[in-house]
Amino acid sequence: MLTKSNFLFLFISPVLFLSLKANCQDKILSLPEALQTSLTHYGTIKAKTNYVLAAEAAVRQSQKEYLPDFSISGQHDYGTINGQNGAFYGFRGLNSSSSGPPMEAQNWNAAFGSLYLANVSWDFFSFGKARERIELAKASRSQDEADLTQEQFQHQVRVAGAYLNLQAAQRLAQSQERNLERALALKRVVVARAQNGLNPGVDSSLANAEVSSARIALTRSQDTEQEQSNQLAQLLGVPSQVFRLDSTFITKIPVALTANATLPSDNHPVLTFYRRRVQVSQEREKYFRTLQYPTLSFFSVLQGRGSGFGYDYNEGNTQAYSKSYREGVVPSRGNYLVGVGLVWNLTSSLRVQQQVQAQQYTSRALNEEYALVNQRIQAQQSLAETKIQNALRNYREAPVQIQAATNAYQQKKVLYTNGLATIVDITQALYALNRAEIDRDIANTNVWQALLLKAAAAGDLSIFTNEF
Repeated sequence: MLTKSNFLFLFISPVLFLSLKANCQDKILSLPEALQTSLTHYGTIKAKTNYVLAAEAAVRQSQKEYLPDFSISGQHDYGTINGQNGAFYGFRGLNSSSSGPPMEAQNWNAAFGSLYLANVSWDFFSFGKARERIELAKASRSQDEADLTQEQFQHQVRVAGAYLNLQAAQRLAQSQERNLERALALKRVVVARAQNGLNPGVDSSLANAEVSSARIALTRSQDTEQEQSNQLAQLLGVPSQVFRLDSTFITKIPVALTANATLPSDNHPVLTFYRRRVQVSQEREKYFRTLQYPTLSFFSVLQGRGSGFGYDYNEGNTQAYSKSYREGVVPSRGNYLVGVGLVWNLTSSLRVQQQVQAQQYTSRALNEEYALVNQRIQAQQSLAETKIQNALRNYREAPVQIQAATNAYQQKKVLYTNGLATIVDITQALYALNRAEIDRDIANTNVWQALLLKAAAAGDLSIFTNEF
């Protein structure tokens, strides 16, 4: 039965949902929130986090490789035990162990038998194989950790860059909206004067063309804004949506721009990752060297056997056996064995030498890649300082351009209204003002882009994030 309270609930719930959704869309996304969201949701970072966990498990596994092997086994069999004198080799393990006395002719007497066995095998000394295997696993774990750190660092740089690009696109769209409003206002003035015979009719056509041009420019800027919004959503690992960004910082000059230039240190996340690659290769060299040495092993066996055949079963007493399953599987004899063995493949050194040499060349190649990346980062640092100086000059010049263009537009508008200027004069002033607003928006964004480039080159994102 639908009561009044239930009816109100059904009516209010959709309204409440829409209100909550609207509030979520109206929330301003700050840059620190965007960076944190990207670290939590982006697929590549989650994948590399799992790679680190896998590497940690591999280290624990390599440490447990040194433990001895302890095996137990048991089997119940049924068959004959015809023995025969002669030599054979269990080629590739294909052999059946049927122990019985040799007889003059084939005998088909069969009974149950059993074997129970406990075995301990331990490679207690292998000339560093176990130790180097553990060190190689640890080096691989360090490489995966460094890979995760540099991926997080570079991804945050990409997210910050996309955030600034979207900020610029939104401001450019706003500038184009203002330009369209000015074009529409100019059109109204031009049409009114043309209708009153104060200006030629061609002025109306030029004003219409200017309005259409402003609308096209606005559509293009909105298209760019949508592309940048989609790009930011991908980097954040969230569905595509309309973002409201924090714009309070964009017109300010960052404090860190005045700080001295800092060369990239050895702790740069990207350099650390490439250095870890070299270390893994060097550890693999050490491990390969140990493969040419022998392995000392300890082994022990405890065995129990049961058989349906009696101890006196032979050619003269072929009835000394039982078909009883229980008599065949209950162990009646036992043995133990303890020993130490050595295995050394004397030709392995010939192959190992080539493995070591190949790995040495790999280490050299990785060192060259490290040097190349270091050179690129240093060049990026130099470029960042240049871009900072250029961005600051444009930032200081943009207000001058805006003021001059605004004054020129206002003057030309007044002159045209009074019949002292042509439509070409006013449209040129309109274009100059629009260009000045665009240059101002780009200059404001480039200041922060230059600071981001400086932080990326220094390997310290806090240079950029401390401004927020």
